[in-house]
Amino acid sequence: MVNEEKVWDALSTVMDPEIPFSVVDLGLVYGVEVAPPDRVRVQLTLTTRGCPLVRRISADAEAAIRRGTGAGDVTVEIVWDPPWSPAMASEAVRNHFGWAS
Repeated sequence: MVNEEKVWDALSTVMDPEIPFSVVDLGLVYGVEVAPPDRVRVQLTLTTRGCPLVRRISADAEAAIRRGTGAGDVTVEIVWDPPWSPAMASEAVRNHFGWAS
């Protein structure tokens, strides 16, 4: 059965093609909703509005969720509110880029 933990685990394998961290580590996942038996809806943002890789990252996230959870109905919604900031990234990411305060 699909559950939220499996979705988060699957998303942790989705790497940003330009930054060597996952969408989870970067703080790009804004929401995960699971409706049994196999429906998943994820709200995801990107580091910049004009990111040319929006389709690739969305497709990678959808594929990872399907592969990692067995979900048959997966929706990845790109959202822009609130705007992403480096403060949303994990401590490891902030330290890597010198964003830690």
